[in-house]
Order: sequence, then C-alpha cells, then structure tokens
Amino acid sequence: MKFTKMQGLGNDYVYVNCLQERVENPQETAVKVSDRHFGIGSDGLILIKPSKKADFEMEMYNADGSRAEMCGNGIRCVAKYVYDYGLTDKKEIDIETLAGIKHIRLEIKEGKAVLAEVDMGEPVLKPDDIPVKAARDTAVREPITVNGREYHMTCVSMGNPHAVIYVEDVKGLDLDVIGPLFENHERFPKKTNTEFVRVISENEVEMRVWERGSGETLACGTGACAVAVAGVLNGLTSREVTVHLLGGDLYVRWEEDSGRVFMKGAAVTVFDGEIEL
Repeated sequence: MKFTKMQGLGNDYVYVNCLQERVENPQETAVKVSDRHFGIGSDGLILIKPSKKADFEMEMYNADGSRAEMCGNGIRCVAKYVYDYGLTDKKEIDIETLAGIKHIRLEIKEGKAVLAEVDMGEPVLKPDDIPVKAARDTAVREPITVNGREYHMTCVSMGNPHAVIYVEDVKGLDLDVIGPLFENHERFPKKTNTEFVRVISENEVEMRVWERGSGETLACGTGACAVAVAGVLNGLTSREVTVHLLGGDLYVRWEEDSGRVFMKGAAVTVFDGEIEL
C-alpha cells in the first residue's frame, strides 16, 4: 500500500489515495500503521476517496481502529494532499466527512499549499446531540466528578464530542491518568475528546488534549474550535483566539453573524512510502 504521512501541528496521520489504492480492512490497517514501533507511526489513518456530494471524501480511523467523524488537522492535510499531488487545481475545496461537508481555502506558496482555513460550521450545543448526559439544555460549566474530584465542563460538538475543562496549569496534568477517565465516563454515550485549557488573555489560551481513541496528541483542530466556542460561552475569551497546543498554534474565530467557526493552521507533508500489509 502506498501512503503519505502528513501532520498538522504534530497531529500526524497516514494518508492513502483511494482513487488509486484499495484498503480492504481500514480498521485493522489503522491499528497496524499507527503503531510507532512496528508500523509507520501515527494518530490514525485517513483515506482520501471520491465523493458524489463534494470534491473528495475523507474517511478517518483513530489509532485504535475506531471510526471518527472529523479531524480539523487531518482535513487541512487532505486539502493540501489533493492540491499538491495534482488531484485538483482548486484553491477552495469541499470535502465530505461524517460530520458533513467542510469547505477549505488554501494558501499557496511556490506551487504548494502551506496554510489552510477550514469552515467548521456551527457548533452543536444541545446535550443530546453532542452527546452528553447533562441536567440543562446546554452543558456550560456542568459539574462532573472524575477520580474523586469535581470539575466543571463545557461540552461542544464540532462534528465530534468535546468536553472543555479549565485549569490553572496544563503542563502539570497527569493526562495519562485522567484522560481515559474522562474519555470513558458514563456521562458520554459515545465517549469524548477532552481539552484542558488555561486562559492567558481574552485572545489567547493554552491547551492540551486527550483524544478519543488516540490518547494525548500534539494538536486537535476540532478541539481548538470547541475551546474557542467554550471561551465565549463562559465569558473568558473573545470570538477570535489563538490556541497554543503542544504542536503549534491554531487561529480560530467564531463569527457572531453566521454562527460558523473558522480554523486556520499549517499542513505539512512528512514523507511518502510503501508498506506491505
């Protein structure tokens, strides 16, 4: 199987051009290629496929083989791939995902896509649709007890579920311990991604993320968008915010008029290769 490894702020995936390649068992393939010792090493597998609804389809699997709806860093890399590898000459591309069709605008430098801005759509705030078990019609500063400690979470779906937790120190968190406890908590019927956030100013936050099915990753695009929305809902940040992640920065704005969230960040090709399955 021919593949390309790409990353957005260190959130790395193995990408396969399924206009040319065929992946028989994507769940098993995702587990194999994601292994950082016996495989290629990645946060998961992303298949680039033809679409009847959009320019291309993005089919995504986490490192544990579970299917995922969307990935903000991943979709930027899909847009870069189809442009850089000549599958399209468009600089504005529509990509079909399980979370709907997303519109991406590319910035080109010397014939290659270097930045991508994604229209992530409107955030979902109704608990049943996220989904999360909550007492009110929105889950803003909703109490949750994890490992004997009470936290307050703000839950948002950006096509996949997120629980945003504000903390005073993100660097000192033992994420390997509390991350799985949030992910598998009974309050989340489909599990959850969890963002731990320190507010620096109204335009700047620091974030670490525990991703459902993958563990801690260096960046999460949908998570950064959820954090931007949560910041406004909690009165902590403005509608334009820079999110500092372990892998770099994402720039997110939540438009007041349209209600849509836009995310901008880098997309990088690491290498091309071939693996025997």
